[in-house]
Amino acid sequence: MTGAFLAGLVAGYGVAVPVGAIAILILGLSARTSFRVGAAAALGVAAADGLYAAVAALGGAAVAGLVAPVAGPLRLAAAVVLLALAGHGAWRALRPRTAPAVPAEARRGLDTPARAFAGVLALTLFNPATVVYFAALVLGRQGGADPGAAEALLFVAGAFVASASWQLLIAGGGTLVGRALAGPRGRRVTALVSSGLIAALAIAMVLPR
Repeated sequence: MTGAFLAGLVAGYGVAVPVGAIAILILGLSARTSFRVGAAAALGVAAADGLYAAVAALGGAAVAGLVAPVAGPLRLAAAVVLLALAGHGAWRALRPRTAPAVPAEARRGLDTPARAFAGVLALTLFNPATVVYFAALVLGRQGGADPGAAEALLFVAGAFVASASWQLLIAGGGTLVGRALAGPRGRRVTALVSSGLIAALAIAMVLPR
């Protein structure tokens, strides 16, 4: 059970750590309004990540028995998907680029905690690549074994806690931590850390058990 929660934590940090447009939006909201508004936006991101993790984990549990005959190839395919995501993240981190743009409409109308939570939740849900990431992790980690609902829920809880803690750090850090992470060097470092975490998960997935 503890292993499932820790796996969710690592997976959650893997998807949450890269600083992009949403993190910069949270930083701006905290600086322009209040920590309450920034924290609500941060929890909106965590809720979206938790929802995608739940779709992947509970869906994976439902089909675990069906994929048992191809557990080995499935684990290998999942590892390849994760390595591709890690490689893409590292490539984006190392190539020169400008700061990610936050749509002007996303910066308006988010001046209360409720609006910030709902608005950022909706914006984050428009990233379906997150569910591909979690699905590859869950199915590869299971290898066809039914983990049970309790283990799946612990995985989701770990992913939510990781995402929430990171986004709240950005919201609470304000101009000190937040702006350092949002700068070119901060974005590069966080993207490389995320790629390293994802690659490590992929390698661990194919190692002998």
